[in-house]
Amino acid sequence: MNKIPVVYMRGGTSKGVFLHERDMPAERKDWTPFLLDLMGSPDKRQIDGLGGANSLTSKAAIIRKAEQEENFDVYYTFAQVSITDETVDMKGNCGNISSAVGPFAIQEGLVAITEPVTTVRIWNTNTQKLIVAEVAVMDGEVQTLGSTSIPGVPGYGSEIALTFCNAEGSVTGELLPTGNSTDVLDTSFGTIACSIVDAANPLVFIEAASLGLEETIMPATFTEAKLQQCEEIRAAAAEHCGFAKRDQATKLSPAVPKLALIGKPKEYTDMNDNFYSVQDMDIHVRMLSMQKPHEALAITGAICTTAACAIPGTLPQKIARKTAGSLRIAHPSGITETAYANLTEIKVIRTARRIMEGNAYVKHNYNIREATPLKK
Repeated sequence: MNKIPVVYMRGGTSKGVFLHERDMPAERKDWTPFLLDLMGSPDKRQIDGLGGANSLTSKAAIIRKAEQEENFDVYYTFAQVSITDETVDMKGNCGNISSAVGPFAIQEGLVAITEPVTTVRIWNTNTQKLIVAEVAVMDGEVQTLGSTSIPGVPGYGSEIALTFCNAEGSVTGELLPTGNSTDVLDTSFGTIACSIVDAANPLVFIEAASLGLEETIMPATFTEAKLQQCEEIRAAAAEHCGFAKRDQATKLSPAVPKLALIGKPKEYTDMNDNFYSVQDMDIHVRMLSMQKPHEALAITGAICTTAACAIPGTLPQKIARKTAGSLRIAHPSGITETAYANLTEIKVIRTARRIMEGNAYVKHNYNIREATPLKK
């Protein structure tokens, strides 16, 4: 067995295994079997690995220090590890996991520290886009305690400001991958109007009402029949984006595009029994991740929704309440707000923290680069 130094971190509403790229297999072709081995996939319980048997906790971040002459501090590759299939999807990014990259880079000595805020410029290799993290630091240590609360995470933490720069065309190269603000998808249950937008991650937006659903629907309320309809729509959109044929999209491109059900502002009570009035929000979004309803909202989903609401003719733009410089997005765990002066820089506030560090053991031997100890 190989012994691998790992850090387990929460970033926003996700958790994942963080690794130095130097501790990954030297051959890129071995990354998928290595990560499946590490996380315990395929197995719906991931009982024999570090995965948490949920798409939000079956994630990995691979980090490498940039060269001195490069205009950013670290490279970051995101991996969505399937729970039940032998698949690791690296087409898109995870915004929540991105929020933990800055703290990891600081704690691992990959960037120079400035106080009270250290700015970490992160190059996401999945999308070839820059993300800028602003992390509170005191006495040389990343601050995790604070007064910031985010929907979907209990308690409070230290604010991390995350700015997505020039997020459009993150995976497909185009803000509107089909060239249209709206499209019509043919399905076995009729035609469905949608908007496919690619900013931070590609999303396909449909109105919840087009599936006979309320915009305030909660994750536990989705029936298996509705989830199958959602996946058929997502697979058709994947084909439109050129990711895979629709009959192969669940296997070959399970993470992108993601599906988002949207609706007009409407009062609701979130999963934590907090009540919100119509005036508290600009749009409802119910996002699916890896074919399951998201219990909150992916940050890349929030960024993409913000961009979509600014594009004339898209379904989100037609539905959302118009506000200047911000967007309040209602989801199952509460309200997420984004801020923007223009769509080249969209900012969101997150919290993150280091949970565990140590060594993990994989069952098979891989050609690991170094497997060096973590910085103390």
